[in-house]
Amino acid sequence: MTYKRHWDYTKEGFVKIYETKNSACNLMEVYGLMLKAGNSYNCETGNMEYGITILDGTCDIIGEGFDFKSVGKRKNVFEGNATAVYIPKGEKFTVKAVSDVRIVITACPAAEYFDPYVVNPEDVIVKTFGKPGFEREVHFIMDERFAGNRVYIGENYIKGNEWTGFPGHKHDENTENEKFAEEIYYFEFDTETGYGIQQVYSADLLIDEAYTTRNGDFVEIPKAYHPGTVAPGYTGYLLWLMSCDERGLVSTADPEQAWQNK
Repeated sequence: MTYKRHWDYTKEGFVKIYETKNSACNLMEVYGLMLKAGNSYNCETGNMEYGITILDGTCDIIGEGFDFKSVGKRKNVFEGNATAVYIPKGEKFTVKAVSDVRIVITACPAAEYFDPYVVNPEDVIVKTFGKPGFEREVHFIMDERFAGNRVYIGENYIKGNEWTGFPGHKHDENTENEKFAEEIYYFEFDTETGYGIQQVYSADLLIDEAYTTRNGDFVEIPKAYHPGTVAPGYTGYLLWLMSCDERGLVSTADPEQAWQNK
């Protein structure tokens, strides 16, 4: 099974990119939605909670008891902080495009019901992680400050020649220093020719994957270490989507590479 998939976000419509029935992740699904201005799409969460990330464009998200108008501010993923919307289980809602809009939906199993809410760009926490060679800008969007069962969402911005998620880290078991979470990455680059490399590898190398990533690509990470890099001359965008046993970033580094954190 390949962990990599592609979304043609130039085509209008709703696409199920990862479903538990046909992917390695068992506790999350990811969907893409592209709408032209004035068009709409009806959704139903069922027994899942939805974390909706507005990549670019503006839309209204309307359901019973909530009416979120004009959510989404940026023209592309490189122009400012994201807007996100949380929709709990058991809800029906409509996305109506105010302008052309691109959306990525993270769906996770939900035991509890939490009220719908919007994460605005000014709510996003921005930090710099790493050091030269593996330095990246990290945006915390739908994190533990906000209600949720499992969904946890953020973005990274990576300059050319830099690595992200390095040294290789993993979160595939529950221990004192690590909490289980499945994860799926979505990639874009600042030009059409931009690209990067995403690894997924285990300590015993029974998993040892490396994928070229380009605009519209996804890579799922059900387990194992998962660093990545961006080719020289480009800036990379990485949307990280997680389904966590305990919401938060609690991971362990590859012991062969951990010395580089010192």
